[in-house]
Amino acid sequence: MVRVGTAFAPSNIALCKYWGKRDTNLNLPVNSSLSISLGNKGAVTKVSVNNIDQVILNNNLISEQNNFYKKIVSFLNLLRDQNVLTNKKMFFKIDTYSNLPIAAGLASSASGFAALVKALDQLFNWDLSLKQLSILARLGSGSASRSLWNGFVKWHAGIKEDGTDSFAEPIDLVWPELCVGLLVVDNQEKYISSREAMQISVKTSPLYYAWQQLATKDLNTLETSIKIKNFSLFGATAEANALAMHAIMLSSRPAIIYSNSNTISNIKKIWKLRHHDNINLYFTQDAGPNLKLLFLYKDFAIVKEAFPELELIRPFAVEVEKR
Repeated sequence: MVRVGTAFAPSNIALCKYWGKRDTNLNLPVNSSLSISLGNKGAVTKVSVNNIDQVILNNNLISEQNNFYKKIVSFLNLLRDQNVLTNKKMFFKIDTYSNLPIAAGLASSASGFAALVKALDQLFNWDLSLKQLSILARLGSGSASRSLWNGFVKWHAGIKEDGTDSFAEPIDLVWPELCVGLLVVDNQEKYISSREAMQISVKTSPLYYAWQQLATKDLNTLETSIKIKNFSLFGATAEANALAMHAIMLSSRPAIIYSNSNTISNIKKIWKLRHHDNINLYFTQDAGPNLKLLFLYKDFAIVKEAFPELELIRPFAVEVEKR
């Protein structure tokens, strides 16, 4: 065992969302999903053995009453209970730095848990495969299963009860011109967690019955659009998938609304640019108020002029430099 395990994992944005679990304890999804990673946006985590469980986030010691602390320790307890760790009485110091707002719908937990399992793998010299790490990360946060790779990643829902066939893997396709623009309209913690919102939707939304079939169709369409580089089909499918997920939340009881007035005004601006100005611009939105704009690099100047606060992510920038 080394003294400290250190790892980075990128955040990822789902283009075809997962919404709903067939097993809440193992974080097994109802449907498969597809994401794009956000380059250097994510989390760096250092793990070392300690006399107590201690969690530090962005240089701040997190109290035991904080939800972030509880999620981390709950995951560690699961590993201890399942004898994944060599000693059930082993405690850890978890020191994480994230360059994304926490719990604001920007998949900070995905990168956090993926970085944590990679750091534990290094700490204990487990030498696990990425598939095994994906399964392990999924236990902490479902979308963390997709945060072990750059580029496009597909998370297989699986059908087995033990979850051994529910893991992510990269899609070996690149799209150098593809851009993701982060549009942060609110960096505060969400009023309701994704996990809780998901459970409410599954139990109460009259629209949820159609979700699995719709998500499966959207995922297949997205994979096709990536293969043939059809951006209009790609963007339209990702946007429609996100809106369907939010429609399910809106129809839940009680209704769940993550969007705020800035979210709505920016969506309308995107639609105006697309329909009236013929700019090939789309968006996706996770369980939070913030938007991720989808466009091609040739349109960056126009998009940036319309959204000056936009932060540009080029997921395949390395491939661009190689050309």
